[in-house]
Amino acid sequence: MPRRPLLILAALAIIATGTIAWWLSRPPIVPAVRIQAEPLVRSLQFSARVATESRVDVGSTLTARVLEVAVDEGDRVARGATLVRLETDELQAALAQAQASERQAAARLVGLRSTGRRVAQAAVTQAESVLAAAQADLQRTQSLVTRGFLSAARLDEASRAEAVAAAQLATARAQNAANAEQGSDIVQAEAQLALAAAATAAAQARLAQATISAPADARVLARLVEPGQIVQPGRALLGLALAGRLQLVAQVDERYLEQLQVGQDASVLADAFPERRFAARVLSISPLVDAQRGAVELKFSLPEAPPEFLREDMTLSVEVETGRRDAALVVPVDALRGDQSAGRASVLVERDGRVEEREVRLGLRTLQAAEVLTGLGAGDTVLRLPSGSPLAAGSRVRAVVAANGAAPATFRGPRGAAREDAGAAMSNAMGR
Repeated sequence: MPRRPLLILAALAIIATGTIAWWLSRPPIVPAVRIQAEPLVRSLQFSARVATESRVDVGSTLTARVLEVAVDEGDRVARGATLVRLETDELQAALAQAQASERQAAARLVGLRSTGRRVAQAAVTQAESVLAAAQADLQRTQSLVTRGFLSAARLDEASRAEAVAAAQLATARAQNAANAEQGSDIVQAEAQLALAAAATAAAQARLAQATISAPADARVLARLVEPGQIVQPGRALLGLALAGRLQLVAQVDERYLEQLQVGQDASVLADAFPERRFAARVLSISPLVDAQRGAVELKFSLPEAPPEFLREDMTLSVEVETGRRDAALVVPVDALRGDQSAGRASVLVERDGRVEEREVRLGLRTLQAAEVLTGLGAGDTVLRLPSGSPLAAGSRVRAVVAANGAAPATFRGPRGAAREDAGAAMSNAMGR
């Protein structure tokens, strides 16, 4: 074989061997993010419902048949307006009976204070006259018996007559005393009259209860009864939303309780009106946690003039801003290494083509991003190594930064805001 082709083949072999060696020794390519100052907003997203400050169920205190339902769902009613009327025939009869008993007791008391008192006084006068006559007759009889004109038997009769007259006078005086203003008959009659009056008042109250009225200015949410139905105490007949400002009520997973504070701003959106977003504010956070669902109740206040499309129990999407940094050094959570419970972690940084490990202190965190307070500076390139990567500090590496040098959008929310969906977390919590 000619020498020239052999030289060419040898050269090609050397080149191929060098190329393979260079390729095998080439540093691994690792995705990275270049740290720079940018806005960071942490927010929670969850569902809420519309509710008035007070809702009540209106019911009956009687067992009766419904005569009329005077309102429909959606009606606005004023305080004292008639809502439901019950049949009253039996109640009116009971009232008439009680009123008759009261009049009878009143008439007896009047009789005792007028005619009865005069009759009792006349009986005392008559008894006094009879006793005086009996005493005079006893004295005459005693004189005649002493002189022998009458027998002792006649004296016994006169004595008995005097005793009977004295007893009759005592009875008449007792009856007269009973008819006095503080006498037993008057007191008893007054008590009977009071008892009859109380029975009348009770009958009137029961009759009044047959008309069910609005306890305050309100709006009818539910009509649960119709004419002809038999109702019983404790059963709801109407559902009312008392007049007052609307508010939002939400259940949020207790894991996010540390992020929530009274006064935080919120953005609200109804699915039926996606172009009409409006503002709200955290009004209160319940001191209790629902043990079954692991949730805490939040209430939100609405603007002075809330949107007119809001309806009781309407479901809305709420986003609460729980943290904001106008300019922060942000790294993706998947770039953090080590235990992060104490607010510290480590990251791998590319420097001069090699891996360098740095300790960092963390600030505001979301599910996808974290603020770095110390340990990194603007322009540092942080590696995003997959879990279990063998690369360690000192290894050669080739960092590939996302297009335009910014961090990949996978850890950034719309408008650069990192968000957490507390609604999804609530679904997981309720399935626990």
